[in-house]
Amino acid sequence: MSTYKFRVLLDNSDHEEIFRDIEIDGEHNFENFYQKIIESFFFQGDQMASFYVSNNDWDKGEEIGLFALESEDSFEPYHIMQESKIKNFVDKKDQRFILVYDFLKMWIFLIELIHIDETATLAAPEIILSIGIAPREASREIDFGLPSTDSGDDFGLGNDFDDIFSEFEDEEDFEGFDNIDDYDI
Repeated sequence: MSTYKFRVLLDNSDHEEIFRDIEIDGEHNFENFYQKIIESFFFQGDQMASFYVSNNDWDKGEEIGLFALESEDSFEPYHIMQESKIKNFVDKKDQRFILVYDFLKMWIFLIELIHIDETATLAAPEIILSIGIAPREASREIDFGLPSTDSGDDFGLGNDFDDIFSEFEDEEDFEGFDNIDDYDI
């Protein structure tokens, strides 16, 4: 039996360090881990969420979802939190995970294994360290995936629109053209 200590860092726009160190037994499942993370940041826990196995570059790998989602065209392995033990997904000393909570507001937690105790066991996950004040869950706006611009350009095109059409001359060549009625159509 082993216990794992993970550092759970809330990715936020303020660049303020807000993290929790959580210790969990390897026999516990990802749903236990998810509930402790949500509790430690004072979130409601009433939104969809998924863990992703990650690498040193924080790329998303295998998904471990809160619920089973049926998808005929999915080629990626899909696991369910309640059925997935922590120990089965830790394969290196600096194992990383990403937790995405609320897919509209996109709360992202970066999780890194910082210690393994191979002799200890825990009855329930524990918060070992809490640094920073967690923002209110409702403080984040829904992310529609559009780039934000300060130029008032609602479509995120920036100056691209002008660049695309700048090849056309603005000079109009209407010499001898008085009216559309002058032409036989």
